[in-house]
Amino acid sequence: MKKSAIVLITALLLSPAGYIFAQQTHEEKVICELAAKNCLNRIEIIQKKVKKLNDQIKKGSKTYSAEELKKLEQKLQETKDLLDKLEDAGK
Repeated sequence: MKKSAIVLITALLLSPAGYIFAQQTHEEKVICELAAKNCLNRIEIIQKKVKKLNDQIKKGSKTYSAEELKKLEQKLQETKDLLDKLEDAGK
């Protein structure tokens, strides 16, 4: 009788713990998925920025001074570095 009571009490105490653990795991999964999606969105935005900077640089000295082109190239390199870091973090 005592063993049955102990088993019953243990089962009753552990069932909420299992539910809480399962809920926590689900929440962690959702957070992870949102973070991954956010990261992919940021990568796409940065890739578009790289393309725009390349397009501006291609216009060359007809549109920009040498100093402005240098700034654009520097910004392009910074953006590429950021993109590389994000892509490496996703691996």
